Amino acid sequence: MSFYIGREASKLWKRICAETTTEINLLAENWKYLLAGIVFQYIHGLAARGVHYLHRPGPTLQDLGFILLPELGQEKAYISETLFTFIFLSFVLWTFHPFVFKSKKIYTVLIWCRVLCFLVVSQALRIVTFYATQLPGPNYHCREGSKLATLPHPDSIFEVLLINFPRGVIYGCGDLIFSSHMIFTLVFVLTYQRYGTRRCIKQLGWTLSVCQSLLIIASRKHYTVDVVVAWYTVNLVVFFVEKKLPELPDRTNAAATLLLPLSTKDNKDGRTKEENHKLLNGNSVVDPADWRQRTQANGKILEDGHTNHADTAMNGA
Repeated sequence: MSFYIGREASKLWKRICAETTTEINLLAENWKYLLAGIVFQYIHGLAARGVHYLHRPGPTLQDLGFILLPELGQEKAYISETLFTFIFLSFVLWTFHPFVFKSKKIYTVLIWCRVLCFLVVSQALRIVTFYATQLPGPNYHCREGSKLATLPHPDSIFEVLLINFPRGVIYGCGDLIFSSHMIFTLVFVLTYQRYGTRRCIKQLGWTLSVCQSLLIIASRKHYTVDVVVAWYTVNLVVFFVEKKLPELPDRTNAAATLLLPLSTKDNKDGRTKEENHKLLNGNSVVDPADWRQRTQANGKILEDGHTNHADTAMNGA
């Protein structure tokens, strides 16, 4: 028993090392895109902090969602944040699953490049929208009489630049149309819908997205329009932006794996394609004569349980 555990642990360690080397090569080529996406997250937070200075509390606007959904109250407002945290952490863990599991469908660095691209475009539209018109916030700390509804004039520029994270983000006001929580939720779900393999998880993801929408409204964190606009805006952003991005390599196919661009330094060192393939997959080189046709349809990874059917159809059997 101990021998079996030791052998599996050794295989896992080799898999992690091989995957780490691969991702480092990809990171060396794409770090600028990742850094730009991360920096924009700060810019987005800075913009949300800035609009809080412009926020003026007032009577809560008439809202259909507020009429239909009972108010959870301040003591139960954590439910919405708890669900969002679960969705966020689940997606992050999934993007790093190639380091542990044998089924390597995606590259972590490339997935996050796409995700950050979707987030940047969606958040840029959001910044333009909530600066165009400031609405009185429906959240409890944004209503008339709350000390947090309006921020006092900053004493220095550094007070604005530091954005008082995370308190300044949690208790922000004025950044309403459209919901940032729904931007992240929908981008994550749409990404897994395209590159994930478990149909049950895809269905669960969409179910949780609907639940997240209802909880945001019931918690009075956003008006219904903020959630509705997020649903069609994020879907359209992902649809159009994805057409401009290069397709992800198909890790289920050996030939496509060999086409993965590595750093030029590796090529100068005389590393052959066979060696690259061995590095990426952690096993011996596959004979090109044994390469199978692509099972990827329009860049979308097929769900588990349908791969064999696709192979059979493609080979005419």
